Amino acid sequence: KRSREALSSYGRALDIRDDFVEAILNRGKARRELGQTDDALTCYEHVLKLAPDNAEALSELVFVNQTTCNWDLLYQAREQLINAVQAGKTGGDPFTMLSISDDPALHQKAARAQVQHMQAAYRIAPSISVPDSDRLRVGYFSADFYNHAVMQLLVGVLESHNRTRFEVQAFAFGPETEDAMRSRTRQAVSAFHACSRLSDAEIVQMAQAARLHVAIDLTGHTRDARPEIFMARIAPVQVSFLGYPGTIGAGFMDYVIADPAVLPMDQQPFYDEKIVHLPDTYQPNDRQRIIARTTPARIEVGLPPEGFVYCCFNNIYKITPEFFASATRILSAVPGSVLWLLSTDEQAIKRLRAAAAASGIDAARLIFGPSLPTPEHLARYRLADLFLDTLPYNAHTTASEALWAGLPVLTRLGKAFAGRVAGSLLRAVNLAELVTESITDYEALAITLGRDPARMAALKAKLAVAIPHAPLFDTERFTRHLEDAFRMMMDRHSAGLAPESFVVPARV
Repeated sequence: KRSREALSSYGRALDIRDDFVEAILNRGKARRELGQTDDALTCYEHVLKLAPDNAEALSELVFVNQTTCNWDLLYQAREQLINAVQAGKTGGDPFTMLSISDDPALHQKAARAQVQHMQAAYRIAPSISVPDSDRLRVGYFSADFYNHAVMQLLVGVLESHNRTRFEVQAFAFGPETEDAMRSRTRQAVSAFHACSRLSDAEIVQMAQAARLHVAIDLTGHTRDARPEIFMARIAPVQVSFLGYPGTIGAGFMDYVIADPAVLPMDQQPFYDEKIVHLPDTYQPNDRQRIIARTTPARIEVGLPPEGFVYCCFNNIYKITPEFFASATRILSAVPGSVLWLLSTDEQAIKRLRAAAAASGIDAARLIFGPSLPTPEHLARYRLADLFLDTLPYNAHTTASEALWAGLPVLTRLGKAFAGRVAGSLLRAVNLAELVTESITDYEALAITLGRDPARMAALKAKLAVAIPHAPLFDTERFTRHLEDAFRMMMDRHSAGLAPESFVVPARV
């Protein structure tokens, strides 16, 4: 993480050998970490001149172009990356694939290639056993035990676990950010292991000493992931949950937590883990999430005093050229409407405004907001009328934030897990009528709602009635179902049975 020092070291390496691909690639990554996106792109392009099929450089190139909305370069880079993954090239980042493709088979191929590359250095350990117990020992492993989207969802579950039936431990291998969320997590678990400075082997030793029955990976193939820990087999049952909406692509992960909407059983061929369906939704939520009492005035956040407000507070890399073209068609059909986005990146803002103008939309109808502390961020959702969701990567935590704040979300159902999450959440708050299955239906409904204030108000009222009792926000109910899933997994293992897909019965 010492990017400036790393740049100096890569520079010295390249003085010795100027065609050293790994050094050029890593120099690009360091520059990206420092916000030097143009310089990072230059590095990736240099790598691709030397090694045209380098899937890792293509992944980096795609992601930087996504985050800066540099679509002129994105189209070709996306196609090249998809072709490289299809051809079995290693280094194609599985997480990046989720945001450029809605093909679960392609997601699996990228994940498997990533794991196979790791296996060249790490040996997969055989299954291990620990004594059965009435009190299951479960360990949550994550790079995100701080104020991160994953913990904003999960912390209520950690607090709600039945301590007479479960001993809960946390293994934190990400940033050592000592904020209020990390403090809350420490208080919620029996043991909190800060292990970001430990090697994989040391974490494995620590985890095995804890004699866990179930180990839960909350990170998958996202930032700061350490799947090598699970490759060493740290518990009889290993589970992928919440942080990564796709297959890990490895036989060492036994199960993936899902629900019928996000991951139908007919997608089992694209998952190396066995699918487990929870009854309501796979996504937990924290009922203690605080919304600021004061709602800002429209003028305070740059919104016009009148007109329909469409918003999309997803990360900017999810704003694809295809989504943006759809959004401009919606704006064109609803006079006076605006689109409210989150970004402070000057390049992205400039390019999106130019794309709007090229589509015949006044660039002033795009409103950009900064990141805010969570309570104030949630409060500003009250100023919007409808959340427009993205595809192939839906709103996940962002969708549940919007719904918790009382803002309906319009989504389009994809084929893969990442593109089906908002549909699951909407069904869990009784708003399934906002789940569409085609771009035509999505745009038509967005336009209809933008022109019909009474219908939009009725949807908001329906959501307001649902929030206090909806399964999506019932942390206790969710936790009991998750505990039932862990118990059923362990029961199969104790009976000498191999992992198999199953459905957790709904509690009355």
